[in-house]
Amino acid sequence: MRSADATTILRTLMVFLIAYLVIIKFSPLITILLILVMYVLDAVDGYFAIRSASKGSVGFIEYIKASIGNNQEVKEKMSKFKHIAKKDSKFGPRIDIAGDRVIEYTFWILFTYLRLIPLFVVFIIIFRHSFVDALMASRGTSSKPKTRFARIIYSSNIGRGGINVVKFLAFAYFVLVYVSSYPLWVGYILIAVLVIYIVLRGIAEAYDVLS
Repeated sequence: MRSADATTILRTLMVFLIAYLVIIKFSPLITILLILVMYVLDAVDGYFAIRSASKGSVGFIEYIKASIGNNQEVKEKMSKFKHIAKKDSKFGPRIDIAGDRVIEYTFWILFTYLRLIPLFVVFIIIFRHSFVDALMASRGTSSKPKTRFARIIYSSNIGRGGINVVKFLAFAYFVLVYVSSYPLWVGYILIAVLVIYIVLRGIAEAYDVLS
């Protein structure tokens, strides 16, 4: 098994431990740290995929610089290795997407079960992911962005990193709401931002596939 796939499986399994810790009201600090580690591993599995495709020639620091920097030459180099990684792994990109969905759905279901998030919000997320994922799958795991908005919100490193940051903030805060009785209204603001972000990304993805 590739290191990238093993990392994806690890972070996916972590969410069930985290959900259990939330339910039993374990230390919120430790629980939130585990959530942070889980989302950091999302970047790590991407690095392992690139490292495998480059036969170890890409270091982690170089990978991070390529993700947040503007050096076009480095970005093109990384893009080449990403293409190789996708060709070398038949299931890798699919497993990565599946892991993302399992983690996200677990949090939505958990906090809905704990009566912190309205059920209709979960319906919106399920509807968005189900149809957009199906459209994206019709052209592989991704499609080349046709608009500047699409490139920024879902194709760029800023867009991909931004959604994970918002997810972390929202779900981590709801841990504090349930375990430490933090104000719920702040959580609603974070969830509203997250849902809007997810829906806008979905619209951009669907538009690129259908246009």
